[in-house]
Amino acid sequence: MAEAGQRLGVLLMRAGIITERQLTDALEVHKATGSPLGRVLVDLGYATQGAILSVMAKQIGIPYIDFSTTRPDANAVAAVPRDLAVRYTLMPVEVDDGQLVVAMADPQNVLALDDLRIITGYEIKPAISTRDDIAAAVDEYYKVASTVSDDELDAGEDLDVVSLEDLTEVTDEAPIVKLVNYIINKAVTDRSSDIHIEPQEKDLRVRYRIDGVLHEMMRSPKSTQQAIISRFKIMAEMDIAETRKPQDGHTALTIGGHKMDFRVSTLPTVYGERVVLRILRKDNIMLRLEDLGFLSSSLERFESSFRKPYGAILVTGPTGSGKSTSLYAAINVLNEPGKHILTAEDPVEYRLPGVNQVQTNVRAGLTFAKALRSFLRCSPDIILVGEIRDQETAQIAVESALTGHLVLSTLHTNDAAGAITRLTEMGVEPFLVASSVDCVLAQRLARRLCKDCKEEFKPSRQMLLDAGYAEDALPDRLWRAKGCKKCGGTGYRGRLGVHEVMLVSEEIGDLTVKEATAEAIREVAVEQGMLTLKQDGLEKCRSGQTSVEEIARVIV
Repeated sequence: MAEAGQRLGVLLMRAGIITERQLTDALEVHKATGSPLGRVLVDLGYATQGAILSVMAKQIGIPYIDFSTTRPDANAVAAVPRDLAVRYTLMPVEVDDGQLVVAMADPQNVLALDDLRIITGYEIKPAISTRDDIAAAVDEYYKVASTVSDDELDAGEDLDVVSLEDLTEVTDEAPIVKLVNYIINKAVTDRSSDIHIEPQEKDLRVRYRIDGVLHEMMRSPKSTQQAIISRFKIMAEMDIAETRKPQDGHTALTIGGHKMDFRVSTLPTVYGERVVLRILRKDNIMLRLEDLGFLSSSLERFESSFRKPYGAILVTGPTGSGKSTSLYAAINVLNEPGKHILTAEDPVEYRLPGVNQVQTNVRAGLTFAKALRSFLRCSPDIILVGEIRDQETAQIAVESALTGHLVLSTLHTNDAAGAITRLTEMGVEPFLVASSVDCVLAQRLARRLCKDCKEEFKPSRQMLLDAGYAEDALPDRLWRAKGCKKCGGTGYRGRLGVHEVMLVSEEIGDLTVKEATAEAIREVAVEQGMLTLKQDGLEKCRSGQTSVEEIARVIV
């Protein structure tokens, strides 16, 4: 026993986990107490149980599973019952080349291996992990898989398609239903904004968009592809017989007591239909401008504009940049009993108490333009238009701002100055744009550094200059992403806005009337105190909220 302990100590020392002095100390305690060397090293704080197991795993030729960096595959979790995982302290990890990889506290437990082989039908490939890590993984992943029941997924009845009876039967089978439930609930648990179901040549890939970046969650066998995609289409009340053209649908689900709205879109690809589910929370959410990441100077500029009784305020940026969130936060500030607020949205993402929200419906003829015309007959004080997409909507919004209404809306442009030229390109007269638009807010969403693991460092002068900092205002220190269990190893958790607030001054109004370029308008705005998106982002790097690499990723 002493020789085995000494052998382990030498292996740990060669792996750089402990020093020679630490090994000597531990061996003395081991000989005096008879306690196993591994336990002594852990008790003395010289090594973690995981580090010891990883060395032992290499020695006996089996994989070591670290659950801080490894995510169990949903197919593997679905194959092993929870009670079996708890009984034998094991966690299914993935299906690899027809074999089920299972992390076990005791990989030499023959009874456990036999039971797994019989119940799952797979050949078992044992791996090793710590008891605590396995117990935590079982609690996390099996809890997610069982949280959603069929009753909670209130998605309406299945479509009665006689010609596809066999497919519908397969789609309604318990394993497919459980797998789809798992995919949805895990996405909500992981704070995903959307789910991507993507057919590949040999399998089906599932990805989540978390904090604006796609992460692969699992891969499913090609044989399950049609059933999984059909299940999603049935839930969204789509035609499962139609596979040659794109379809759109939606379903309202209750998950963990929270109401969710899922916007579902399909797109035919060479390997099958691709499905995207956008997750929208329907609960009342009281958003505050202070929580969106505004610098104090930018927030002061933005608030000074929407506090005015009339005028147009535009928020610009690409899809998914948080435009609607900023508008909702502004509406929450303005929402008082003495104000009549009307909104036209597609879709209504958040329910705001005291606000009259209208869902547009193009099929029924209720467009943004028609909703706006109706609003003006209802004597509103504040109007929110989800998006200005065409000349008619732009014209009515501008005229509304000129006739004593506060109008808030969004546009798809790259920066604040581009919104002015975009409106004139749509066909709105430049003098009307100059008179009505009071403020343009351009924004992007950047990932926020994880507070638990972000790493401070001293950057080189050249790195700071390359990043875009002014030579006379270089920061002494910055922070970078490291990665831990809480952030899933990414180094980031949550997002914050990066903003560019342009107030339309008299000079900018003159340039608008003269139909000046966006570049000319931007130069004047910067002279008048506007921070560009890049400058705003770099200031947030200086304060440790995000990293230079992240700002470079989202802003050119």
